[in-house]
Amino acid sequence: MIMNRSDQALAIGALKSAAPYIRLYKGKTFVVKAGGGVFTDTASTRVLVEQIAILHYFGVRVVLVHGGGPQLTELSAALGVPTRMVEGRRITDQKSIDVTAMVLNGLINTRVLGICRDLNIDAVGISGVDAGLVRAHKRPPVPLAANGELVDFGFVGDIDAVDPSVLRKLLDNGLMPVVSPLSADETGTLLNINADTVAAAIGAALAAEKLILCTAAPGILGSLDDPGSLISYTDLRGLKRLREEGRIADGMLPKARAIEDALRGGVRRVHVVSYRAPEGILGEVFTNEGSGTLIVADVNALTPAEAQSAP
Repeated sequence: MIMNRSDQALAIGALKSAAPYIRLYKGKTFVVKAGGGVFTDTASTRVLVEQIAILHYFGVRVVLVHGGGPQLTELSAALGVPTRMVEGRRITDQKSIDVTAMVLNGLINTRVLGICRDLNIDAVGISGVDAGLVRAHKRPPVPLAANGELVDFGFVGDIDAVDPSVLRKLLDNGLMPVVSPLSADETGTLLNINADTVAAAIGAALAAEKLILCTAAPGILGSLDDPGSLISYTDLRGLKRLREEGRIADGMLPKARAIEDALRGGVRRVHVVSYRAPEGILGEVFTNEGSGTLIVADVNALTPAEAQSAP
């Protein structure tokens, strides 16, 4: 690559601007959750993992949690297994849980590990089943808020506890865990758990500095149909208000609940960024302006200095 002097000055300037953040976050734990949409093609996956690699190189302890919804839907259709979503969550019967294991633990996890190897990241693929990382139970039938319909989600799990011991051991040895959200109950029955929910629970268990949710949208939008209505900064009260006003719906509902759980569980800051932007994560973490939406427990609790360095 040939770099002229103006490009060199820009690169050095960017490093100088990022230096305070690099010092601040070195040795801290970030949990990054990526939705399955980013894994639909190799180029998008690589753009995401390249950003995570930079965090890793700078000494951030990164745990990557991945979903796989689009791939699961595609393979289910190819195998003649119907897909039904209710309030942003997938109903999972016996055939579906088999497909889920194939997609999450096999296709996507291994594909991410392959790119990590190419980028010289020492990554290890695990799932919620490994070493009792995520302990869960089968969700009982629940009534829908909209109409009271009783829905059995099948082999879908609700988390009882997270034992982060295996993650800490990996991180302490300089390894990056790549986590599939598939889990199991005490009898070993496989359970599908929403990846946002798993990422939030892992973030809380590790007392993570940040939970970063990578989505197709640029962040949380003030208007569902307007990509330009990005909300750059809010808190739990603001998030609740958006949900009550119907500005958080469908697939964003599990994310909103995950954000709330993470912040109440001790994660300091949650970010929602776009995986479509080649600088989505880095722009959010290493600049004052950010690139997506930052959510904290209470904006009024931030000092002026903290508000200045919101990312």
